[in-house]
Amino acid sequence: MVILEYKAYGKSKQFPAVDEAPRTARFLRNKALHDWMDNKGVGKYGLSKCCKVLAAEFPFVDKLNSLARQAAAHRAWGAIAHFYDHVKKNKPGKKGSPRFRKRAHSVEYKTFGGKLAPDRKRIPFTDGPAIGSLKLKGTRDLSTVREDQTKRVRIIRRADGYYVQFGVAVERRQVVSPSQATIGLDVGLERFYTDSTAQKVDNPRFLWKAAKKLKKLPRRVRRKKKGSKNRRKTINRLARVHLQVERRRTDCVVRSNDLVACEDLPIRNLVKNGRLAKRISDAAWGAFRRWWEVYGQGAVAGPPQYTRQKCSECGATVMKALTERTPRCPRCRTVLDRDQNAAINIVRLGREQVGRGTPEPNAWGEGTSTGQGSDTLGGRPPH
Repeated sequence: MVILEYKAYGKSKQFPAVDEAPRTARFLRNKALHDWMDNKGVGKYGLSKCCKVLAAEFPFVDKLNSLARQAAAHRAWGAIAHFYDHVKKNKPGKKGSPRFRKRAHSVEYKTFGGKLAPDRKRIPFTDGPAIGSLKLKGTRDLSTVREDQTKRVRIIRRADGYYVQFGVAVERRQVVSPSQATIGLDVGLERFYTDSTAQKVDNPRFLWKAAKKLKKLPRRVRRKKKGSKNRRKTINRLARVHLQVERRRTDCVVRSNDLVACEDLPIRNLVKNGRLAKRISDAAWGAFRRWWEVYGQGAVAGPPQYTRQKCSECGATVMKALTERTPRCPRCRTVLDRDQNAAINIVRLGREQVGRGTPEPNAWGEGTSTGQGSDTLGGRPPH
């Protein structure tokens, strides 16, 4: 499923109704979660029945579309199912017990029963909150999307305004022509990534660049009087800075290859390191991996163990200190950058997983590079 997002515009009197719908959805989710806690054995359909009972009991709940009420119940069940899955797998540490929501920023319509305006640039919401018709602006043309393909519609409030998302039932993977190339990527903190042909990309450090603003604005928020307009304005400014950092991270560059191999890093465990947690989060390795999985013809994540300690030429395992950037192998005397050495080992592991028999790149970097060329895909990836 592909998510298409559009900025929503309307009259000032419409947005109080837009804010009311997420609050009602949050109320239903919390009530459904409370019903699951009180009644042992309540399942997915039992939570939907609970929302139906609440609609008959509370008039403001009855105003919300029945499809949105079902989506709120399914959100509650999603949190419960996530908790059950962690318990079943005996996940170490906290199991992610479902929690009540204090804030609401979105409302989802499970299946889109309405229709877009004839010009395909406006969407009417005719349920109880009386949102009305919202104008849509975005880069994708909705005239190419059939109504039967639109499965879900979501209204989201962000720091810079309101957005409408459409869940379209099409294949998400980007179709690209085969390039007969394989590549291995080694991500790091000094460099964003180094590939198996010695091509290096600097770490953009978006969070680090915004650190000055992110230090000042929280202090300003604390100095403002609670409940005042100035406090709300300062909170919105802080949220806009975080939103800007998030959007810059999505503007990544990924080159098409027949096989892209990368480390399967346990990021959740790595950020527990108090000294490196901020730098690891700033690097956004998880977001980068999600995008090259979308663009790559074949995307493989291999185990990261000993990829930097193992020599890519002779296979000898030699333990190295973190300060050694270009070590010499004591067996074959090969001198190679440690990140490129790891990338070559990673692409070999990737080939083993998919059963490829193509020639392996050597220590001199013969092969295909991730350098920016004619087939570089830049800008914001598709939603």
